[in-house]
Amino acid sequence: MLIDSHVNLHAPQFDEDREAVIDRARAGGVGLMVNICDRVSNWEKVRALADQPDIWATVGTHPHEAKEDPDLAPETLIALAADPRVVGIGECGLDFHYDLSPREVQAQVFRAHVAAARETGLPLVVHTREADDVMGDILEAEYAKGPFRLLMHCYTSGPELARRAAALGAWFSVSGIATFKAAEDVRAVIADMPAERIIVETDCPYLAPTPYRGRRNEPAFLPHILAKLAEVRGWSLQDAEARTEDAFFALFDRIPRP
Repeated sequence: MLIDSHVNLHAPQFDEDREAVIDRARAGGVGLMVNICDRVSNWEKVRALADQPDIWATVGTHPHEAKEDPDLAPETLIALAADPRVVGIGECGLDFHYDLSPREVQAQVFRAHVAAARETGLPLVVHTREADDVMGDILEAEYAKGPFRLLMHCYTSGPELARRAAALGAWFSVSGIATFKAAEDVRAVIADMPAERIIVETDCPYLAPTPYRGRRNEPAFLPHILAKLAEVRGWSLQDAEARTEDAFFALFDRIPRP
């Protein structure tokens, strides 16, 4: 089964043809998709799509949007996560590239998500960009308070943060960036990721893989990402599909495996 672990199907880029995009994904063999919440205020749009049996949801606020709700409480996330269609907490984390929210607010909101993940037992979907040292420090400090499961989504950060996260048992997801010609550093990190904890994603509508780079991304493009992962790891395509499927269900264990 092909599984797209990170889609943004509620995004306005899909307003004109959302159902057609979903139909193309299914026709292309994508059997499950996880629709990722970008901010708690968008929760109803995210959740509406998860009424379909092959689409699930997360709840959280992206670091870009942290300023919208700087006092976000773990209890708010925990209450929303009681919905049986919610399978993860996030997307949350730190983004020091764009700095669209103040860094101290990003960190505060991120810690609220960690607390919710710890309490619910649901995996934490982590976004990190140009914040390797601070992210590593927060993850290690929070893990010392009590364990939680985490996914380093669309991982493009450095090998040292990957090592620190892997030591905490992190999963990693590979996106279309792995197919970009100039992404040798990303592929080098992918080659060293823990083999049993790698999954794949499109992050659609963003980051379309080669040969679709520059176009709107969609879940139907996922096979190109899986093929690149197989190439980088030296796996057969069948092996890559089986490994990423096993890793996905080990992480997102609220989803019943078909």
